[in-house]
Amino acid sequence: MYFRRSPRRSRTGVTLFSLAALLVSGCSAAGPTSSGGSTAVAALVALPQATPSALAPYYGQKLSWRDCGVPGFQCAGMKVPLDYAAPGAGDIRLAVARRKATGPGKRLGSLLVNPGGPGGSAVGYLQNYAGIGYPAGVRARYDMVAVDPRGVARSEPVECLDGRDMDTFTQTDTTPDNPREATELVDAYKGFAEGCGARSAKLLRHVSTVEAARDMDVLRAVLGDRRLTYVGASYGTFLGATYAGLFPDRVGRLVLDGAMDPSLPARRLNLDQTAGFETAFQSFAKDCVRRSDCPLGAKGTAPAEVGKNLKAFFRRLDAHPIPTGDPDHRKLGEALATTGVIAAMYDESTWEQLRQALTSAIKEKDGAGLLALSDGYYERDADGRYANLMAANAAVNCLDLPGAFSTPGQVREALPSFEKASPVFGEGLAWASLNCAYWPVRPTGEPHRIEAKGAAPIVVVGTTRDPATPYRWARSLARQLSSGRLLTYDGDGHTAYGRGSACIDAAIDAYLLHGTPPAKGKRCT
Repeated sequence: MYFRRSPRRSRTGVTLFSLAALLVSGCSAAGPTSSGGSTAVAALVALPQATPSALAPYYGQKLSWRDCGVPGFQCAGMKVPLDYAAPGAGDIRLAVARRKATGPGKRLGSLLVNPGGPGGSAVGYLQNYAGIGYPAGVRARYDMVAVDPRGVARSEPVECLDGRDMDTFTQTDTTPDNPREATELVDAYKGFAEGCGARSAKLLRHVSTVEAARDMDVLRAVLGDRRLTYVGASYGTFLGATYAGLFPDRVGRLVLDGAMDPSLPARRLNLDQTAGFETAFQSFAKDCVRRSDCPLGAKGTAPAEVGKNLKAFFRRLDAHPIPTGDPDHRKLGEALATTGVIAAMYDESTWEQLRQALTSAIKEKDGAGLLALSDGYYERDADGRYANLMAANAAVNCLDLPGAFSTPGQVREALPSFEKASPVFGEGLAWASLNCAYWPVRPTGEPHRIEAKGAAPIVVVGTTRDPATPYRWARSLARQLSSGRLLTYDGDGHTAYGRGSACIDAAIDAYLLHGTPPAKGKRCT
């Protein structure tokens, strides 16, 4: 399956960038069968402390900073080897951006941020949110820095399909009702994979999370920092934890917000995530029926009935898509509508927008609102152009883990467990797990524990009703890390830092500014 990015709205209504995870594109038949982690998988092995001589030119390079065209920000390009096993075989140029510490107070170094994905632009996140929206005290003491990972956005992006073909792909029915529709879905996944293979063949072999983490260490050295200070959200927690596992002696202050569990095979991750979206939907349903404008049930309607009503709406769209007013004549079918609803699960501040969009679609046969949510999720602009989020997302996920299912028959066998996890979303999310079966590049990763023995304290943040990175993953990662410290947010939505909890923000700010990790067992609302 696939990770995705969802817009987050601040308390003042300004749209901000925030990455959120959707389901991972892989699975291994081996490994743990529960979400508590497992000793059956090996731990990530740290790299030697000494930098290999072949990498010295990369670690010793000087960045040439220039104006980004965005007030207050500077940009530069950084070279890293395409293949760390063969540094002389070619380079990748990565896009880096920073906003220098504003003062007052002594500068603490660089704070690298990553919003997740995989496939989200860290540079865009820095310029649109972190570099201006992080707490003033943090921005005063740190140079705020971001690098688009290899294959993402400004860093030699993976390319797969053009806008028109992407429109077709995103409308493909992911709940096939018969063999013909299943074949159409398989053909869509094959076409996407073939497009990636044709346009980005060389790059596809070298966009793994391990390679991206090694790139971050080059950046750390180039910036002149002895240790890495980092805030990663969603998939960014996997990237940050991987860095810690590879370079435990270079860990500074790491915050992993909305944590993933690297010890789980992806089918288990997908199933947990499917249940996470169901949990988030239950919260939305309870909130919806308390309000007079809920289109899915009257006051007092049970959440299960709300889910049945939404599923029935999806089925009607599957048979009869509705108009949207889109200039490219796209109609709202089940696939786009489902994506629109899922997009709104990431942040409870979007629930009002979802109620309005559902009301228009159900009562007025106008799908424009749900289409807008879906387009924002896929990063499609008004001219029909897509960011490379989906391409990079699949490229990283399909390289990091083996494919979830090999055949449609395997998906059908797994459907009962997915539908039990989520009666509303389970069927579609199970079929979405098939995409890596046709990927043109063999995976290089497997499930593994990350212990990072010897690392400084690492703060792992988990939200109890997080739809995309279930809370149990944060508990598991905090246990795996030798210096992990779990910080719990009892609330809704994806991730916790900067989402309205003064308790969470104060705990993370104290850690970033003073190096004081939260107390063991600390819980915030």
